[in-house]
Amino acid sequence: MQAERMAMTQQYTSELALFINGSWRSGEGRETLVVRNPASGAGIADLPVATPADLEEALAAAEQGFRAWRAVDVDTRAAILRKAAALLRERAEMIAVLLTTEQGKPKPEALGEIIGAASFFDFYAEEARRAYGRVLVRPTGQRALVIKQPVGPVAVFTPWNFPVYMLAKKLAPALAAGCSVIAKPAEECPASTSAMMRCLADAGVPANVAQMVYGVPDTISRTLIASPVIRKVSFTGSTAVGKHLMRLAADGVKRITMELGGHAPVLVFDDVDLAKVLDMLVDQKFRNAGQVCVAPTRFYVQEGIYEAFLAGFAERTAALKVGNGLDAGVQMGPLANPRRPEALTGLIGDATAQGGRLLAGGSAYGEGFFFQPTLIADVPNDAAIMNTEPFGPVAVTRPFATLDEAIAEANRLPFGLAAFAFTNDLRTANLVGDAIEAGMVGINSFAISVADAPFGGVKESGFGSEGGPEGLDSYMVTKAIHQA
Repeated sequence: MQAERMAMTQQYTSELALFINGSWRSGEGRETLVVRNPASGAGIADLPVATPADLEEALAAAEQGFRAWRAVDVDTRAAILRKAAALLRERAEMIAVLLTTEQGKPKPEALGEIIGAASFFDFYAEEARRAYGRVLVRPTGQRALVIKQPVGPVAVFTPWNFPVYMLAKKLAPALAAGCSVIAKPAEECPASTSAMMRCLADAGVPANVAQMVYGVPDTISRTLIASPVIRKVSFTGSTAVGKHLMRLAADGVKRITMELGGHAPVLVFDDVDLAKVLDMLVDQKFRNAGQVCVAPTRFYVQEGIYEAFLAGFAERTAALKVGNGLDAGVQMGPLANPRRPEALTGLIGDATAQGGRLLAGGSAYGEGFFFQPTLIADVPNDAAIMNTEPFGPVAVTRPFATLDEAIAEANRLPFGLAAFAFTNDLRTANLVGDAIEAGMVGINSFAISVADAPFGGVKESGFGSEGGPEGLDSYMVTKAIHQA
């Protein structure tokens, strides 16, 4: 086992590099950042940091790359994207090990993430063919056309919770549209994202069309967004950082897509099969250790089944197997970085001090960044955790009596990314789907993030969509051509 882990570390280190204008650049002679294994807390590799000169070179290359790539016919672009999808599937086992090593999630979840990422390249390989415009009705001899064209070079910023999936969700439609891209993934998870970029390069994406940089996030974002080369910014992350990037983008009137934080409510009505619903809820709550922007977090349960719900949820939570994501049978890995255990400890302490009942978990433990799966009942609305996304393995609950009360609780916050409801009553389902203020609503289902459907929020959870035809449109501009 020790020899296998050492081999994994060597493989991991070999993936780390900047990718600028077709050149893979290691940390030799550069400033570096330490990448840590969340299961142990130990450093496992040094990540090279992009210099100002690197960023300027990447911008110049992206400008040149866009001019050529936009002119490539859609069939050629589609073939390259399909090849990238095939390579992701072919290398999924290797990339999953890298992803689990640096991010912590169980390996089966990592494999699922990579297969999901591949689906975006396949979908947009075909969707690019359907970037239709239209012909307007005009007198004989005149023409008026509406066409769509790529927006230009794009800067994309992606988080550490789903590093491969989130990057694919941005890269696939951007490349399909004919844009060049400079990607800045999270520094916590550079090996898996570098491995995905190698798939794109090996599939035939030109060297100056898709590039990848790591480093100090503020330095990179300010440099890229300030450049007149960049025409669009796409960001997935916290609301606070999103607002900061929006201000930077405003100076250049850049097009922006913002997928920001959430605090997903879950409404559970008393007509459900409770055992079946609990199995679904606990599995989804603790997926990726709760580090999911659409994670079910605020559970509002109808009064008649509330105590039974708590007992069943607590029992299932306590039975979860937590450990190193590379070990067999592990259902939940560690948190991804040392910031999360500290933040969760504070939120849980505040919730219990204000009257919340701690029914399971509640503590960090062991080596690395492990945290117990946690359930807190009867949490008052004044508690910080009811107003701040915990982004960790913590579920909070409150009872409700009526549909109107449940809707009011669900819509109480300034966030509106995702929401969920469980009911067997068709009218209740229809009313909930209409009334909840969220970009996505799952009714008796958590399957809301798929390649052919738009993904995005409302209110302070952002704007713009990724996925579906809407995702392709976000990388294109509309032009009207009038000819007499």
